[in-house]
Amino acid sequence: MIPFSPPRIDDKICNEVVAALKSGWITTGPRTKLFEKKITEYCGNKATLCLNSATAGLEIILRWFGVTEGDEVILPAYTYSATANVIIHCGATPVFVDVNSFDFNINVNAIERAITNKTKVIMPVDFAGMPCDYNEINTLVEKYKSKFNAVTNVQKTLNRILVLSDSAHSFGATYKNKKAGTLTDVSVFSFHAVKNLTTAEGGAIALNLPEPFNNEEIYNYLCIKTLHGQNKDALAKTQKGNWKYDIIEAGYKCNMTDLCAAIGLIELERYDNDTLVKRKHIVNSYNKLLGNDERFELPILNNETKESCYHLYPLRIKNITEEQRDKIMQLIFDKDVSVNVHFIPVPCMSFYKNLGYKISNYPTTYNNFSREITLPVFYNLTEIQINTIVNAVLHAVNTVC
Repeated sequence: MIPFSPPRIDDKICNEVVAALKSGWITTGPRTKLFEKKITEYCGNKATLCLNSATAGLEIILRWFGVTEGDEVILPAYTYSATANVIIHCGATPVFVDVNSFDFNINVNAIERAITNKTKVIMPVDFAGMPCDYNEINTLVEKYKSKFNAVTNVQKTLNRILVLSDSAHSFGATYKNKKAGTLTDVSVFSFHAVKNLTTAEGGAIALNLPEPFNNEEIYNYLCIKTLHGQNKDALAKTQKGNWKYDIIEAGYKCNMTDLCAAIGLIELERYDNDTLVKRKHIVNSYNKLLGNDERFELPILNNETKESCYHLYPLRIKNITEEQRDKIMQLIFDKDVSVNVHFIPVPCMSFYKNLGYKISNYPTTYNNFSREITLPVFYNLTEIQINTIVNAVLHAVNTVC
């Protein structure tokens, strides 16, 4: 069976994890702090906080910004449920909008139509690793400053809608020669097991807030907020006589461990010159093998202003129904090839349907979803396997269509 997206676990990873185990630091410690520093250097943002998931990062930033009951957060209908769930956790209302027909990303015109005086945050999602239209989105929040109803001190300092990028897919992607993490106010990465760069489980908040915010001070505060509200972490408490600490708020527990950071440090070290090179080769191979077949709509992976980090290969098949797509997938599975769908749109999920959301309100989202099949992309995928996958797709499409 050709798997969908196994992590790359080799001797370099294993040796670094063993070194972390032998060091005595298996919770948040020097490797986590070094990983944060390396991410900041790589992306070019102002400060980085590593956590146990991107989901935690999104929710922590919403709470830091004071998002609560009565507030609205705009997001695409085409995303994973975590993007919406964190809004629900804060007591706010998710305001779904439709996406583009060409690249799966949030539609800027739809965002503009959805802005009200209750809007506190816009959460674009960099689907499949392709950055959203950040210049347009950043311009939009300036345009509607007069509609912004600031309540907390943080909101008053920013004095506009916060742009919080769900960059779970886009670590290493670029937009107008700038890397993801620097494209807007705050971006949140995922380092889950299936991501390009993994720490087994994990994520990072890339702070890039404008003046007068002090991003280092916010980083220091978020370190406290994500560790029970405790004003000293384990590393600080190891200093002689530094055992005493305080709890300054009822915080959360979502710190990254040094064991996870050990994996991430190796992954980051070889990311641009190895991982991304291989992933780009794989997607280019798919494009070459499928590109002359007019039944397929290939994903946009780069253009004059953007380059994806090649996280997913979301292939769309023209003029088919959702039921036909599912039959095609089953035939591919029957050939021992793992494929997936990214994603079942959030308004299709029972919890959100029960809240009154309807997928019929997001026709482009549904159209994209109903025709989409995600092909495997992972570091150890071989040329023989790539051809096997393509042949399985062609056989299935030929059979169903």
